[in-house]
Amino acid sequence: MTRNARRGQLGNRLLAVWSVIVFAFLFLPIIVIIAYSFNSGRLLVAWEGFSMAPFAAIFEKPVIRDAVMVSIRTGLIAAVLASLLGTLAGIAMARRPGRWVWWFLGLLLLVSVTPEIVDAVALLPWLVFLGQDLGISLFSDGTARLVVGHSLFSVAIVSYIVRARLVGQDARLEEASADLYATPLRTFMKITLPLAMPAVLAGVLLSFTLSLDNTVASAFVQVSGTTPWPVYVLSALRSGLRPEIAAVSTIMLVLTLISLALVALVLKRAGDSATQIARTMAGG
Repeated sequence: MTRNARRGQLGNRLLAVWSVIVFAFLFLPIIVIIAYSFNSGRLLVAWEGFSMAPFAAIFEKPVIRDAVMVSIRTGLIAAVLASLLGTLAGIAMARRPGRWVWWFLGLLLLVSVTPEIVDAVALLPWLVFLGQDLGISLFSDGTARLVVGHSLFSVAIVSYIVRARLVGQDARLEEASADLYATPLRTFMKITLPLAMPAVLAGVLLSFTLSLDNTVASAFVQVSGTTPWPVYVLSALRSGLRPEIAAVSTIMLVLTLISLALVALVLKRAGDSATQIARTMAGG
């Protein structure tokens, strides 16, 4: 074996070891939290024995149950709203190309890269103005404010994915439908929407996942009585983390992983490549 070959093998082994160290650094804290979610002690950091009691807290403690339900309810509504708006935007960009598309993609890119704290600071006075100064009661509702805050980023993501899906599909199918005297609405329901449906489903799942862990915007726009789970966890830091917080966080983690797995499965079956979606998100 030549010296260069030995050096190559040594470099590969060192790279493999370094990769293991990096992944351990990233994922060991999550594993520890999952393990300590079965802790019977009063505080999370003090292990006293194995117990399933922390998982029962979601049913026994109204505060925890309400926070979880607010997060799930907000996530579902935000996913539907973001998917509806994002689907229409993605279809328009794919089927009505023109100079406006690049301006619109730039706007979506701006939404995607704007720091979340900036969005939150901008949203709070705007929602207060609409809800209190103008008297629009909808924007004084805690759930509605959370849905608006959670949907901003998700709309951009869904738009990217739907556009990526339809750009790779032949538009002549819709033209043929029109030639057969189908109305625009029927063409949309029978041709366009089924073609875009895998991307729409992926957008729904991604929007729900992004909403579950939205903390910054939630902390700014939430009102009393509609505190989502991430904000509840932040407030619990003052008195010390308890095992039930780790237990519910573990459940949220499982929900997130299931959603991401379904997204990957839907996109794989639809034949969409990650490269195509990334190109669309970059404006290509």
